[in-house]
Amino acid sequence: MTKLSTIQTGIAGEYFVAAELTRRGWVASLTLRNTRGIDILVSNDDATKSVGIQVKTKQGSQPAWLMNKKAECDIAENLFYVFVLIDALDAPQYYVVPRSTVATFVRESHKEWLAAAGKSGQPHMDTDMRQFKDPQGIYKNRWDLLGLT
Repeated sequence: MTKLSTIQTGIAGEYFVAAELTRRGWVASLTLRNTRGIDILVSNDDATKSVGIQVKTKQGSQPAWLMNKKAECDIAENLFYVFVLIDALDAPQYYVVPRSTVATFVRESHKEWLAAAGKSGQPHMDTDMRQFKDPQGIYKNRWDLLGLT
């Protein structure tokens, strides 16, 4: 598979998630690019429950996504991340995670990284970059967490 640009990867991820949500019987609407922090609004079929989704997509085989420091403070209850992993031409993998869970994870893992010594024993320099990982697949295909059923 040809490596996609980051823009193509992001767009593909949003459409993959919208298609998956629709396949599950929910109403998914892609937002305009100027909607901060929400890429897809999704509701159940009778519109009695709805949530906002921010999609983060990457190419590769490792379930780890780069994020920025703002993710530490994002704790809204009805907002979720759907992390998408595109690996070659296989079906995408989806990781559905509440934003509050992501905020806690990136805050705590960054604190641990800062406290640990670097490769040569030197202290790590602080950065605005964070990482969310799910190597055990705890959130893989956890569409039930959206609470739309």
